[in-house]
Amino acid sequence: MKIDAEGWCSGLRRIASPNCDRRASGTKISLLVIHNISLPPGEFGGTAIERLFTNTLDCDAHPYYSERLRGLKVSAHFLIRRSGQLIQFVPCSQRAWHAGVSEWQGRTRCNEFSLGIELEGDDEHPFTDAQYTKLTLLTRRLRRRYPLRDIAGHSDIAPGRKTDPGPYFDWDRYLSRLKFTR
Repeated sequence: MKIDAEGWCSGLRRIASPNCDRRASGTKISLLVIHNISLPPGEFGGTAIERLFTNTLDCDAHPYYSERLRGLKVSAHFLIRRSGQLIQFVPCSQRAWHAGVSEWQGRTRCNEFSLGIELEGDDEHPFTDAQYTKLTLLTRRLRRRYPLRDIAGHSDIAPGRKTDPGPYFDWDRYLSRLKFTR
């Protein structure tokens, strides 16, 4: 996997999301944010996540969508499916809309200086071996290309508002493979 000048990765599925914009000039990407997502909650597979990130989700298809997602414009740079399939929605050079109201080490608006990786999952189920393998590979590649100093969960940058990646995300397993400490 190679990362081009725009921040698109080779060798993986690409679905461009309109939910992104330019980073401020001179911004250094220094934070990696790990999330979880399942749509509807607790259900895996299907195209709902892709549709959410591309503003094509039929919000009348499920009560959760109509109550919580109508009009929402979100994205992440990457999604890792439970099978380990990796999809890229936003080039790394762009600001994906994944963090929302957030703060990390005194800096607000984490979307500006971070990359977002969504793991297909929730707070109720362990993540798969394939996901950890792909997440480790992707993180290594990103760290070679960008000055990533920190890795955090969505819950770390939006405490009280977000819980992901959740209690089943094995930070020790992930970080020990990277030889990285938090």
